[in-house]
Amino acid sequence: MPEFTVIHIALLALSAVIGLVIGWVIRGNRSAQEKTAVNAGWNERINAQETEHHRLVIQNRNLMDQISEFQESNRDAKNRAKELSVAAQEANERRDVLQREIKEIRSNLEVAVAQREQLQVHIAARSESEIATQEKDDKIFQLSRELENWTQRLPPLIERYKVRNEEAEQLEAELAEARSRIEQLESAASHATGIEPVQNPDELTDGRNASNDATDSQINRKPQSFETANDDDHATPRDDLKQIKGVGPSIEKTLNEMGIFNYPQIADMSEYDIDRVAQRLRGFHSRIYREDWIGQARELIDGNRSD
Repeated sequence: MPEFTVIHIALLALSAVIGLVIGWVIRGNRSAQEKTAVNAGWNERINAQETEHHRLVIQNRNLMDQISEFQESNRDAKNRAKELSVAAQEANERRDVLQREIKEIRSNLEVAVAQREQLQVHIAARSESEIATQEKDDKIFQLSRELENWTQRLPPLIERYKVRNEEAEQLEAELAEARSRIEQLESAASHATGIEPVQNPDELTDGRNASNDATDSQINRKPQSFETANDDDHATPRDDLKQIKGVGPSIEKTLNEMGIFNYPQIADMSEYDIDRVAQRLRGFHSRIYREDWIGQARELIDGNRSD
């Protein structure tokens, strides 16, 4: 067995030191490379986060702009709905006033007609002196003048009532459109801002109802005599209803089926009769007034009498 001398030990120690130095250098290089790789990875993550942050900032700014636009549109729509509600309420009030005026005029007109008929019956039944006859003639003339005055005042009021009624219907349509717009805006804005929907939409119209449907009193009214007219062609005189502007062959056929055959029946039509004809003809209510079927029938009656 060889003997270990100091030189051998020194060489072994030197070799160990050199190995340690080489290992330390290699480990330092590998640590530097790992550190460089880690730094590069962190830099990439930081850059990605900054890019994502920038994108989120832009997106948030765009969303805030959209929210502002939605809120402004919602405020405008609500203000418009309030204005329409007030206008609809005023139109309904004006329409109610016109209805009361028309009812009062018709009542006065019926009283005047009844008084004239009563005087005519008295004149036919009695043969009085010339003074009494003159007084009655004066009364008849005065009542005729009053009747003519009421007759002249009634069509303008009816026309005003139709105009107010059309205005009320238009305002109701605009109000419904505004409500629909508000619901759309609130639905779109609720996804981004959490705006609560309208809890009581009926408050926009204050519970008003502008329907033109027939009331219970109109439905329960007794029909005029032509509703129960005899269908016998020989018993009921017939006129050419197509002479009235707006009445064609099909409308004339429908009127005949309802028991309307001549001009006096159309001239004496009441509100209930007009509603009944309009329901049968599907929405001719405004057209009957616009084309003035009653006035045309009266003119045709006067023309036949003059002939």
